[in-house]
Amino acid sequence: MSDVATLKVFLTVAEEQSFSAAARLLSMTPASVTRAIAGLEAELGVQLLLRTTRKVSLTSAGAVYAARVKPLVLAFDAASEAVREEDGITSGLIRISAPLSMGLRLLPDAVRQFRSLHPATHISLNLSDHFVDILSGAFDLAIRISTAPTDKSTIWRKICPVPRCLIASPKYLEKRTKLQMPDDLSKLACLAYAESGLTETWTLSKDQSTRTLVAGSTFSSNSGDMLRALAVDGEGVALLPEFLVEENLRNGSLIRVLPDWQPTELWLTLYYPPYEKLPLRVATFSDFFEKYVNDRPPLTS
Repeated sequence: MSDVATLKVFLTVAEEQSFSAAARLLSMTPASVTRAIAGLEAELGVQLLLRTTRKVSLTSAGAVYAARVKPLVLAFDAASEAVREEDGITSGLIRISAPLSMGLRLLPDAVRQFRSLHPATHISLNLSDHFVDILSGAFDLAIRISTAPTDKSTIWRKICPVPRCLIASPKYLEKRTKLQMPDDLSKLACLAYAESGLTETWTLSKDQSTRTLVAGSTFSSNSGDMLRALAVDGEGVALLPEFLVEENLRNGSLIRVLPDWQPTELWLTLYYPPYEKLPLRVATFSDFFEKYVNDRPPLTS
């Protein structure tokens, strides 16, 4: 009878549509994955997967088999995790979604430290500057930088505020009239952070005064690193998290614009599917990550 490990190999190949991708995810060699699938097909006496030069797909028998065994594998994993949690052991797979720019700067060291404390855990990390639906993406948690959370379909945990600042290159500003008020930004090229479209709304406050303007029309991107690079090249003014421009501010390739005017506060927030109770592995990572982040400016300065 097929063991659970073999069934996991089969389901991973089916989901990834690739033997090599499944091997990477499972920390196996492609040859081992191939042998596991061949043994399963020989045991059942049916072909489960169709192999082409481009991808792997399920046969009709394979689709039926996958639909039947997947709930069993998930139930087995849940039962195993519940037993380990009874003993206070943090283990199992943690599937995390995070923004690309922040993830590349912060998460390699964070994950390394967490894994050293909890070696029985496994991290699957998806980095993307696109908005990710954690429910359809089957993530255990999503790390996001956004305004104060209001989503009632998920559980969320505010970790820390994320300071932002208006920035531009000295060479872009040197031939322009010194900015006095946010309204003066309308005369400049403003680089917008936007998922789609060309504009972004900037709200800036000083003392009791607030100004709101629509920034953009020349260039927009959903990548903070792209906007930073364009600002360094003298293409305009951008509103970005300080952790993205820390080095540029230090070396003078970017300078602050209207430093007395503060943008709307953003938060680093953890979002979860609607768990009745956070799994131990997820709760443990969340506690670790909150402390890790709050110990490290400029994300929290």
